[in-house]
Parts: sequence; structure tokens; C-alpha cells
Amino acid sequence: MTSLITLLADGKFHSGEELGNTLNISRAAIWKRLKKLENDTNLAIHSVRGKGYKLDSPLSLLDSELLDQQITQWPITVLPNISSTNTECFRLLNTGMPAPLAVTAEQQTAGKGRRGRQWVSPYGQNLYYSLLIGLKNGSHQLEGLSLTIGLAVLKTIKKMGLIQAGLKWPNDLLFDNKKLCGILLELTGDPADICHVVIGIGINVNMPQAITEINQPWTSLRQELGTLIDRNKLLVELNYSLSYYLKIHYQHGFKALKEEWQENNLWQHQIVNLLQGNQQITGKMLGVDDTGALKLLINNEIQYFNAGEVSLRLATSTHD
Repeated sequence: MTSLITLLADGKFHSGEELGNTLNISRAAIWKRLKKLENDTNLAIHSVRGKGYKLDSPLSLLDSELLDQQITQWPITVLPNISSTNTECFRLLNTGMPAPLAVTAEQQTAGKGRRGRQWVSPYGQNLYYSLLIGLKNGSHQLEGLSLTIGLAVLKTIKKMGLIQAGLKWPNDLLFDNKKLCGILLELTGDPADICHVVIGIGINVNMPQAITEINQPWTSLRQELGTLIDRNKLLVELNYSLSYYLKIHYQHGFKALKEEWQENNLWQHQIVNLLQGNQQITGKMLGVDDTGALKLLINNEIQYFNAGEVSLRLATSTHD
């Protein structure tokens, strides 16, 4: 099945005879595999008599051999599909694989977003990536970790050409107030001692605007840059950035990165609404403290809020 997708990934027409000869199977077998491919991946495959078969648009597929050669910071597992890359990291840890380790996939069937939401994960379009790390001083090193990861992802996205992207506290990257990336941290072990954290990163890379399952404004690198993005290049750059920023975080804590984070905070000095359960708190965003806690000016008094199960919105916005 992977071989067939690879042949069609260029977005051009390929005849059934050509595909059959390449894969050494009959045209009838090609037709059956194409139908299975559509069912398994939800990719739209067009058939035109006299021309053959083609995808809606080209795909940049993950190259496991290339990634294994170029990502040297930690071992990476590349999968065609998985329920969740975060869940797979924990499974690998439970089999005895040591941290750090990473997992990426072409598709997730149960991708995780914050606050129990699903992360929409169409086949071959975006980046679904999880990195499992060990923390020896859990509670201290967890402070501001998601913000540090945000900086690493932002540096990667800027290297790809989208220099106007920025950060939204605590776990999102936006472009033109539309969601570009989300970050989800999941913990196992004792945060006061030794624990493991899975850092889940979802980046909208080549996802077409036709995707309608997302209930908030969003965009993708392809939409903003106008070209198909090489997801392998993006993933290699992401691992370099993660390694760089995590090293600073381990050695000096988030406070060493606080100023850089605030320089890229899209809502600095804006009036925002903080939602905690059924409670809404309105204030002026003053950035973050050394631990990554949100600083709000409320009735001329500065108050601090940790991430947890909260949501931050512009006061004029109706979206998360």
C-alpha cells in the first residue's frame, strides 16, 4: 500500500498499466488496492479514462530512511498510521525503550488536542510528532516547558519561511490569529522526583482549506507560503531546534528564555479573556514570569495564572 501511495504522491496521472508494471501486479489488483487506499486514508483518488489515476494534489510523504539518517539527536520511529503518537511513545517506554525517543506518523486516528479534544490528522498532510523525554527534577524542569517547546517550533517555522508567525500562551502558534500549531504535554511518573514527559506537536503543514472538521480559524504553511512543504525537511529542522532549546531549558530553566518568548508573544499588552471552567477573567496581558505563568493586569493589580485546564482568547475573539 505504501508503494502505491509513493507512486501517486507527485499528484500526476498514472495509468493502471504503468502502476501494475511497476508493482508487478495486475490492473485489476491495482484497482482493488486503490479502493482500499481510499478507504484507509480518506485520500481522494480521481480516475479518468485514458489518463489513469491521480490524487487531488501532491503529497510530501515521510521518508523513514532519510529521517533515520538525518535525525541524530534521538531514535525516531516513523509509522504509516497510529491512533496517537503520544500514546505510542508511552507504549515504547513501557516495553523498555529508554528516553529520549520520538514517534511520527503519516496519519493519526485518535490524535490528541488540549482539554480532551481530537487533533484532526489527515493522511500525509501535516506533522504529527511526539518526543518522550526523562526529567530527573520533574517539577522544576516542567516549569515553562510547553513555552520552551513553542519557541523551538516557532524557530523551525520561521526557518521554513513563515517569519510572521508567533506564540499564543500557553501552547499554540498562530499566524494572522489563525491556528498553525498546537502542543500537548502528557506526564507519567512522579513530578516531584523522576518522571517522563511526552511532548506532542501538531503542525498544519500541507492541509487544504477543504478540511471542515476544525471548529476554529486555522491555517497551514502551504496556504500561507503558497507551495508544497517538504515535511522531511521540516521534521529535521524541528529536531535541531528542540535539541537546542531543551538543552537551555535543562541547564537554566525557562527563565533564560522568557524574554525571547515575550518578544514573540502575539498578544503582549492586549486585552484578553482567560477561561477557567465556567469563570471568565478579563485583563491586560503583561507576558509571563520566570516559570511561564501568565501575568495579567486586572483592576490595576498583577495576577498570575498557570496553564492547566485554561483557555486564553482575545477579548474581541469568539474562538479558543
